[in-house]
Amino acid sequence: MNHHQEQEKIWLAQYPDRVPPEIDRLPYDNLNDFFEEKCQQFTDGTAFINMGQSLTYNELEKQSRHFAAYLQFLGLEPGARVALMCVNVLQYPIAMFGILRAGMVVVNVNPRYKPQELQHQLCDCQAEVIVICDFSAHVLQAVLDKTNVRHVITTKIGDALPFPKSLLINFYLKYIAKKVPSYTLHQTVCFKQALAKGANLSLQKVKLSQEDLAFLQYTGGTTGVAKGAMLSHGNLLANIMQIIAWVGPNMDGEQFVVTALPLYHVFALTINCLTFLNYGATNLLITNPTDIPAFVSELEKYPFTVLVGINTLFNVLLHNHRFQKLDFSTLQLSFCGGMPTQEDVANRWQKITGKAIVEGYGLTEASPVISANPLTTTAFNGSIGMPLPSTEIQIRDKENNLVGLDTPGQLFVRGPQVMSGYWRMPDETAHALDENGWLSSGDVATLDAQGYLRIVDRIKDMILVSGFNVYPTEVEEVIMLMPEVEEVAVVGITHKETGEAVKAYVIKEVDDLSENEIKDFCRERLTGYKIPKYIEFRDFLPKSVVGKILRRELRDESKI
Repeated sequence: MNHHQEQEKIWLAQYPDRVPPEIDRLPYDNLNDFFEEKCQQFTDGTAFINMGQSLTYNELEKQSRHFAAYLQFLGLEPGARVALMCVNVLQYPIAMFGILRAGMVVVNVNPRYKPQELQHQLCDCQAEVIVICDFSAHVLQAVLDKTNVRHVITTKIGDALPFPKSLLINFYLKYIAKKVPSYTLHQTVCFKQALAKGANLSLQKVKLSQEDLAFLQYTGGTTGVAKGAMLSHGNLLANIMQIIAWVGPNMDGEQFVVTALPLYHVFALTINCLTFLNYGATNLLITNPTDIPAFVSELEKYPFTVLVGINTLFNVLLHNHRFQKLDFSTLQLSFCGGMPTQEDVANRWQKITGKAIVEGYGLTEASPVISANPLTTTAFNGSIGMPLPSTEIQIRDKENNLVGLDTPGQLFVRGPQVMSGYWRMPDETAHALDENGWLSSGDVATLDAQGYLRIVDRIKDMILVSGFNVYPTEVEEVIMLMPEVEEVAVVGITHKETGEAVKAYVIKEVDDLSENEIKDFCRERLTGYKIPKYIEFRDFLPKSVVGKILRRELRDESKI
């Protein structure tokens, strides 16, 4: 174990002007102090816009305070976990800041989860309250009695909009678009009722330190089942300050941020929602980014300065003719992360918008941003940039020794943004974090002489579909529930639109099993992006001497 070798911080010499090598001591004790200060500073500024409705910083402060008071009225202790299963609508920031201000812990939940996935997460985090969009309520109904959840707060997509628009949108989604399956949940409170009740209560301020837990952010980490990364107030504040130190010197004037990535994902949460509070920015929330025509119509209305996305999103936008004709004169930053950015996409983006994509890299376990390219980047370079201020990295070989420049090895990270561990999983924590606070990323990277990092490959078998993690084991376990299947191996294969796609190699137990039957079976049990896009039937699967299926061989075959 040769951890005592120091990685020389060669990247500091390449830092842009006015970007400090370290961030100062954190200026706040917790996220609430930061939030409240910014709401006061930018009181009449617009904080969020969704479907034409805006919310000022003052209104956001007030409504989140009412929601926090309501949560305290329910009798929950500080530190209680509150699940938030919501798409990008105004209710999300109100609820999220409300949970934090009540001294509680936000547990973000993907609103597209299937019952099995939701049950695991709710039971694991022991959530006592869930705030849920009505279109997911039927999923909760299936598992509610198997969880600790005692309070269900429901909201409809249009609830934060003014009458009659709210009524029309809610009616349209339920009865015409048929997007809201019927459900029966007893003793639910609607979000608006909770706010109205909270308006008559006063919030008891909870004293929180930087060590207190702010978010349980679920991720598959390096293996199997989803784990809750424990992100403290200090972890998030540190990452916010690191990003501000990195982008600050190059951000001018009022900021208008486009938020098309889901806020329940830590990437949009930290960058779009939290960091840009510092600038009194306006966040345009896109509820359904897959509806590209509607998304582009929104972009046509506003002089946006910041667009945060992943390769898949940028790629789809570039194929839209109306997007190509937008006015990009105000655009200052196109930030891309979550999955590798493809060179072709970056080049076309630069040609159409006149701005280079700034690529970064992060992990849920690091709140999430670890590295980024300078904002002064003028062209795509295929790297994930250099470590942010106060972030250390090491690239090590299998014996844990530091490797030389341009030599692949596992990327390890240390810094104030790194989690304290996984919720109630000491073994997994010990596996991911060593005694000196180094987090193993599970990614193979190289460092060049200029201090730029490149991701070469993934150690783990995780598949990255449009920035979402898919764990082969989980998909394999579902397919193996089919009596017609004898054996299965799931791997990720390169896919030009989503980065990677899920492919299943199946040995049949019966002859007449079809690809569609397997996909339909998965559809009932897995979120969309986890369903195999390709299925290949085989007579045998490659195995090691101990009989372990060699996914690597299958992956290598599919590359040819």
